[in-house]
Amino acid sequence: MTAEQIMAAVAFGITVIGFIFGAFWRMWGLIKEAGEKGDKAQRDLAAHKLHAAETFATKAGMQEQTAQLLRAIESVGSRIDGLHERLDRAFERPVRRAG
Repeated sequence: MTAEQIMAAVAFGITVIGFIFGAFWRMWGLIKEAGEKGDKAQRDLAAHKLHAAETFATKAGMQEQTAQLLRAIESVGSRIDGLHERLDRAFERPVRRAG
C-alpha cells in the first residue's frame, strides 16, 4: 500500500467513526428527550389525579350525603305529620266561654 492509499483508508475510517459517533449522539439526544417527556407526563398525571381526588366526589361520599338528605327529608315529614295531629286536636277541643 502506498502512503496515499493509507491516508485514504484512514480518512475513510475517521469518516465512518465520525458518522457512527454522530448517529449515536443523535439517538442519545432523542432518548433523553423522550425520557424527559415521559417524566413530564408522569408529573402531569400525578397532578391531575390529586386534583381529581380533591375536587370530585367519591361514590361512598355521595352515598353518605344521600343518606343524610333522606334522613333530613324524613325528619321534615314527621314534623309535618306531628303538626297535622296538633291542629286536629286544637280544632277538636270544645270551645269554652268564660261567663
